[in-house]
Formats: sequence, C-alpha cells, structure tokens
Amino acid sequence: MKQEETLPKILRKSAEKWPEVSAQLSHDKFGGYAESNYHDFFQMALDFGGALAEMGIKRGDKIGLIADNRKEWEQADMGILSLGAVDVPRGCDATENDLSYILSFAEVQTVITENEAQVKKLLRIHDNTPTVKTIISFDEVDDSVKKQCEEAGVKYHAFEALKESGHKWRIANPDYVENELEKGKPSDLATIIFTSGTTGTPKGVMLTHSNITCQLDEVVERIFLNPGERALCVLPVWHAFQRAVEYVIISQGATLCYSKPIGSVLLQDLQKLDPYLLPAVPRVWEAVYDGIWRKMRKTGGIVFGMFRFFVNVSLLWCAIDRKLRRKNSRFGNDFIGFWWPILVWPWLLVYPLKMLGNLLVFKKIRVMLGKNFRAGIAGGGAYPDVIDKFFWAVGVNIVEGYGLTETAPIICVRPIVDPILRNVGSPLRGIQIRVVDDDGIILGKCKKGTLQIKGNCVMQGYYKRPDLTEKVMTVDGWFDTGDLAVLTVNNEIQLRGRKKDTIVLMGGENIEPLPIESKINTSRYISTSVVFGTNEKHEDQRYLVALILPNKDEIEDYAAENKIEHSSFEELANTEAVKKLLEHEIAELINSKNGFKAFERINKIAIITKPFEVGVELSAKQEMMRYRVAELYKDKLRELYTESK
Repeated sequence: MKQEETLPKILRKSAEKWPEVSAQLSHDKFGGYAESNYHDFFQMALDFGGALAEMGIKRGDKIGLIADNRKEWEQADMGILSLGAVDVPRGCDATENDLSYILSFAEVQTVITENEAQVKKLLRIHDNTPTVKTIISFDEVDDSVKKQCEEAGVKYHAFEALKESGHKWRIANPDYVENELEKGKPSDLATIIFTSGTTGTPKGVMLTHSNITCQLDEVVERIFLNPGERALCVLPVWHAFQRAVEYVIISQGATLCYSKPIGSVLLQDLQKLDPYLLPAVPRVWEAVYDGIWRKMRKTGGIVFGMFRFFVNVSLLWCAIDRKLRRKNSRFGNDFIGFWWPILVWPWLLVYPLKMLGNLLVFKKIRVMLGKNFRAGIAGGGAYPDVIDKFFWAVGVNIVEGYGLTETAPIICVRPIVDPILRNVGSPLRGIQIRVVDDDGIILGKCKKGTLQIKGNCVMQGYYKRPDLTEKVMTVDGWFDTGDLAVLTVNNEIQLRGRKKDTIVLMGGENIEPLPIESKINTSRYISTSVVFGTNEKHEDQRYLVALILPNKDEIEDYAAENKIEHSSFEELANTEAVKKLLEHEIAELINSKNGFKAFERINKIAIITKPFEVGVELSAKQEMMRYRVAELYKDKLRELYTESK
C-alpha cells in the first residue's frame, strides 16, 4: 500500500477518503465522549497551522510540544508539520532539568503545553530557557498565571482561541497553509525526539517524514484496521512507539480513542468503546495478567481450581499445536516428521477440553477487553514469555513489536494473522538486519550477537551531536541497536537483552540479567526484580544479587494466612518470614531445572518497598532504567556485597 510522502498528506488523504468517519474520540466533561470526524480533524490542524503562520512560524522552526496523549496533541502536531515546522515533543512528566536542557539545546522559541501546571513549570525554568518567547496551553490557565507570563516577557495563548483566530486568518489568506503542506518533502525534518532512555542525558533523535512514512507501507498489512474501527490510545504520544501507532491508525481511517493506562479508566473504556486494537507497553499486559490471576485466586475453591485446570490444559494444547503447525521460533531442524505421529493424538484428545475451557472460562476473560477486540500490541520493552503463552492459551491475540526511537521506531512486528511465538517478527520491507559479534564479524542465523539495522527508517543522527551519532553508526552505514538478538531460520528476530546490561562476573562469566528477572517476576509474590553483578562502585563481583520489590497485595494476603503481625507494609516486607518466602520463590525459579547455570543463581536479595515510578526508576515507556536503580539503592548494593564478618 503506497503511502503519501509526508505525515500531513496522509491525514489529508484520509480526510478526503473518509470525511465523515470518526477520527478522534475522547472523554468530555459530562462523563461521555466527544467525537470529531476526519474532515473536522484535518481542518482543525490547518486552522492551528494558520495561527502559527500568523505568529510568524515558518518552515524549519522548532516548536516544543510538552503534553500527554489527548486529541489536541495530534491537531497541534499536524498543524506544526503542515507548515514544514519541526516539533520537539516531551511528556508532562518531564523534569525541569530535562526541559531546560531540551528547550535551550534545541533553541525552541514557541512551546505548546498541556495545562497550567506545565505553564508554571516553564516559567520556573525561564531563566535557563531564554529563547522561549511564546507559550500555548491546551487547557485555559488562571489570570494570575497569564500575568506571570507577561511579567516574564513571554506571550501566552490559549489553544482553542488560536484555532479560531487561525481559521479567520486562513479565510483572509486562502490556501497559504495548504500550499505549505503541499511543498512538504519526504526529506524534511519532522521531529526531534529527545530520548529519556535508560542511560542519562537526553539525546535528540532527528527523524524526517520519510523515516516514519516508509514503515507504514507494510505495517498496515500486519496491523490492519478498517475505516471507523476503534483503537485505544493509552501511552505517551511523544514517545516514538505510540506516535507511530497513531499514524498507522490515521492512515487507515480508523478512530483514535483516548484513554489512560490506569486500571479503572482503561477497563471502563474497553467495555464502553469496544476497541479493535490496544497498543501498550508490556507492563500494561503484565498488569492485566496479574489482575486476572489475582481475581481468580480470591474467588478460590472449585472456581479457581477449574480456572487453573483449564489454563494448564490450554497451555498444553497450544504448545502441541504450535509444534505441529510450526508456530514456535525455530533455530534449526525441528524434525516435524518425527513429532507429527507422536503428538497428533494428544493434540486431538486434549482439544475438547480446551474448547470446554474456552466456553466456561476464557470467553469471560475476553469479554473484559470488549466484544470487538482483535489484537493488542506489546512494544517498548521486553514482553515476558509466560505472559505471551498465557494470552495465547486464553485466545487473546497480543502481537509483540520491536523498534527504537532511532529507527522511527518500527523495525518489525508480529502479524495479527498467523503470528509466531517468542519473537518480534521479521523486518519490514526495505529494512535490512544483521547480527554481529564483538569484533563486528557478521554471524549467521541462530547465533547470538548485536543487532544492526539498515534502511530508510534509520534516523538522520543525534541533533547537534555528531560525536554520538558516530558511536552508533558503522563505517558501512549500519545502525548499531545495542540489543542482543538471534535470527531464526525464517529471519525473525528474537531479542536476548541489552548489550550494555550484560553482567561480567569476576570469574569472566557473561550473564544477561533480563531472562533471570523475567523468570523471577513470574512469582505471584514478586512485582519487580533487578539483578546486579556489580557493587555500588560498579566493580565486578563474584556472584549475583537482586533487589526485590514484593507484590503488596499478595504479601499482605500471605501475612493474613500465616498470622504475621505488622503495623506497616514496610515492616512486613522486611520480616524474616517474608524474606525466606521470597528467597524460596527465587530458588525454585532460578535453578538448573529451569535451564539456568550455577553462576546465574541469586546469592543474596535486598527487599525494597517503594513502587517504581516513571521519571524516577522508569523511562516514559515504563522501561526500567538500571543505572537509576543502582544510584537510588547504592546503599543496598553496598550491604549485599559486604562480606559478613
């Protein structure tokens, strides 16, 4: 499917093809939903573009866009891009330090932001961002805040008022914005996304229109929607994953439905809106998985027993089915001719039980996601194997994708139809992949190494940092992802962790912490684990340790069942009984029976009780920032690696 050359042209095409189809659906102040069609969506974007033109914004100017996911974000984004300007996005959780750095480094003069709190934040850092002359807010602000803007020498505008003035300006200056939109070229810079990443100082990733649009050619074949079908939007849109997904939705004339990754809000919207698609980070799917198991466990008795029985039956049948139909990732000859006569009878015999479980149990689980649910997307982080298999078993189609901000971001995604388990799919058309060893030697399929990418999706470089760009680009033009991967026999990518996360013990053993953490996190008593092999000074050690964040609800239930007295959760979590429980859980999971080597076992643990937060221990896409965790809990690491006297 050939796509338009620039992002605003994609919106224009959808508005021409499906003018009356619902484009945006969002919560209104009356508890219902406000709706706008593609014709109105496009016109609102042009109106805002007209307002920016009236303010003197021109092609190539950089506009800050500091807001979370809401309908106005896409309207503003398309208005900016229609003029050929460049957006510099970030979320409301951005720290003052990060904003100061980004806005000053990118020399931003105009900033669009979400609400009064964000306007106040911008005013507090104004001394560090002297280039900022204009602030636009989606939500109206108090008169006192407007006065503060005036005193700081900053012009303030309300977004809705600007759209109205922009509409009038377009009448007085017919076709100006449309002509600027038409002038747009694929090579024009569209956005500079400063990654919060997991390593420290934000880096500005420069992406052109063609970096993004080149992927839409095949993504719409793997992640398909029909005009008017609804997709729920819960992630931060400034992040490349959600942003790309929204362009995929717009290009197919489907409906953007704005929600929140908050349990009560999300579940309500799933029921009321009946979406066909839900893109989310793995932590959202982990929360759904944990919620299902917790709900069934609390039910107890025969109902919980029946649930566990049918889940295990379905897991068994699906494992056999994938083996027979070659739906597992393959790394060599699978001897399918040998397995067919052995497995076909169990496959047939277990099937009726699987279907009974579907009728009695799994159907009710799927209803929670809405009656139209076609698929979920898991992207932006590692998707645990146990959760992948569970949703496959209960008939909920979750397809895993992979990409980086530097690749705009989509490299690959499992197709909704006929997916293969335990990989992130094959690369999209036009994207080349290879796996290399530490010396840059190209490895064949089925061998672990560092994944490198080549294609039109690869960024133009890091903004004003050619030194950093050089570090990630090879001399022959390949982008080094820093991710460890293995290619299957069918050229699908299976990820094996981050190269920079590799732990090297004093004995020389190389260990990937992610598989260990993923296994530990399958315990019902453990919410999050972080594995280390270095002390607080980043010195290699002889053995592994782990910081463990217990699952509060499950630990409190355990305390009630075992009559453990406590006055607070922190006190409970640090009791000897709970520590022994967690150590036992980890020992049962990380052992040779489960495929782990002796040096991969966890020797010591430290219990922490503060949940991880976005902007503190987690990045915007809820990926753990290991270096931040190490900084925050350096005292714990020191204790874990201090030999007892």
